[in-house]
Amino acid sequence: MSDSIHVLEKQLGYCFDNPELAVTALTHCSAGPDNNERLEFLGDAVLGLAIAETLYKRQPDLAEGDLTRMRSHLVNRETLAELAIELDLGDFLTLGQCERRTRGRQRHSILEDALEAIIGAVFFDSGYGAARALVQRLFAKRLESLPEAETLKDPKTRLQERQQAQKLEIPIYTLVEHSGPEHARRFVCECRIEKPELIARGVGSSRRRAEQAAAEALLERLI
Repeated sequence: MSDSIHVLEKQLGYCFDNPELAVTALTHCSAGPDNNERLEFLGDAVLGLAIAETLYKRQPDLAEGDLTRMRSHLVNRETLAELAIELDLGDFLTLGQCERRTRGRQRHSILEDALEAIIGAVFFDSGYGAARALVQRLFAKRLESLPEAETLKDPKTRLQERQQAQKLEIPIYTLVEHSGPEHARRFVCECRIEKPELIARGVGSSRRRAEQAAAEALLERLI
């Protein structure tokens, strides 16, 4: 495992004073009681704080809501999985027999948790400054290519704000139909505005998602 830790340290740009922390961070719960679950819990909190602090300093003109949306855009399960894959983190994991048989090294949920555990391990090894520096290295490209805050608002919010800015009636959403079994529901919703008089429909696996899709479709007609 020591050779693997050295390889990972090069990937991370960080050298552990206590390599056992890294070993624990890379050990899935299927491999035994000494696993990464507690470090993952800690790393999740450190990651959120590090990204929040970084955005606060880099985006001095953004309001709280915009900062929250940017943090959510950066810190989510999909992004964490992408970062873990970029680090080849699956190659370093210690898994139980069952997880090894079922391709656990490629499972996104396992990779995401391991990445957060690594951040937690760095925090324990060297403190918040080192963990923040690691987070900033990992997210460097994504921090440099952040979209405009306005585009991160969901379609329903953007449409409602547009209507309010023009002192027009707010959109009306109607559930048109829903079907399918419990595990595969299909909702169709309609979004209507009066000025200009437009109607658009959206489909989703929940009513909320269908309403968002309808709002997005109506916004596209307003462009």
